[in-house]
Amino acid sequence: MTAEEIVNNTLAFLSQSSSSEEAFNEQALSLFRYQYENNLPYQTYCRAKRKTPRLVKSWTEIPAVPIDAFKEVPLSCTGIETAVATFMTSGTTTGARGKHYHSTLEVYDQSMKTVFKKKFMRNDEHIPMGILFPKRELMPNSSLAHYLALAAETFSGNDFTYFVDDRGLETNELIQELAKREAAGTPYALLGASFSFVHLFEALERQGRRFSLPKGSKLLDTGGFKNQSKELDLALFYQKMKDFLGVEPENCINMFGMTELSTQFYDDGNAVIPSEKSGPHWIRTRVVDPMTGEDQPDGEPGVLVHYDLANMNSVAAILTEDMGVKKENGFLFLGRVEGAEAKGCSLALESFIQATKGALT
Repeated sequence: MTAEEIVNNTLAFLSQSSSSEEAFNEQALSLFRYQYENNLPYQTYCRAKRKTPRLVKSWTEIPAVPIDAFKEVPLSCTGIETAVATFMTSGTTTGARGKHYHSTLEVYDQSMKTVFKKKFMRNDEHIPMGILFPKRELMPNSSLAHYLALAAETFSGNDFTYFVDDRGLETNELIQELAKREAAGTPYALLGASFSFVHLFEALERQGRRFSLPKGSKLLDTGGFKNQSKELDLALFYQKMKDFLGVEPENCINMFGMTELSTQFYDDGNAVIPSEKSGPHWIRTRVVDPMTGEDQPDGEPGVLVHYDLANMNSVAAILTEDMGVKKENGFLFLGRVEGAEAKGCSLALESFIQATKGALT
């Protein structure tokens, strides 16, 4: 299958309203064959694990790449010099950044818009938006900047404003906008990084300001706090959404995304915490013991493994460093791995590094 054929095939699968277990399995195995044939480091890793397209019969058997492998080698089925976008993870203490190469953004964009419309827009065609994150031009390697630009350009009715630039949150301008939107009496949406909301709460508290955004208003936060601001308990965070902005927790939606994925997870609001995250029919999640790779019993925490069939140019199966519990329609996110689970993830990465050493030379 050519690169063009896999794009068209993936777009067709995403356009379906749902997929059966059999259809998901067929699509996953077809994508695995393509990635095995065209992604040399991944092929080398799969061969070391004795997992080839001839032997793998179920999507659950497709080898999952440790997420930090995106920092080690280029995981791309097409030449990285031809990538139309390279999304990069935030820097670490070592300075290493994971890179996710996209040969086209057509699949990513369709995935994002389809699920955003259902999970955030719900019954709304358009809603004016304030964006609490820098513009795409300021952060061209940020998947979140691209995601929020897509949201604003597609679903705001061309009524959107950015309130973060290279100097930080434009607090005074944002507060003026909130006052205007409150007075207008029509629904308004704020979308951005979780830590941007924390900075907004701090500014409102200093000024003694409170708003009650009109009925139908919505808030979307994502990314957690990542040491960018003082960390808040989740229940307190969403209570502050209500206290400072007047939006009920059921309309405060969290998007759970990763640079290494092409699909996002959402909850249905945060009236209940922790909230269950779920995705569309083209992504599935297992909860595993990282030492054995076996599924955890129902209700038992383990490490999340995502199988994202929109990830057509890199690898579909990714072993994360996130803890979770499987639920009927998705999972509960419990935080980063620690202890034995962290050791298991480290061993998985070491196995990948050893298996792919020399694959690109």
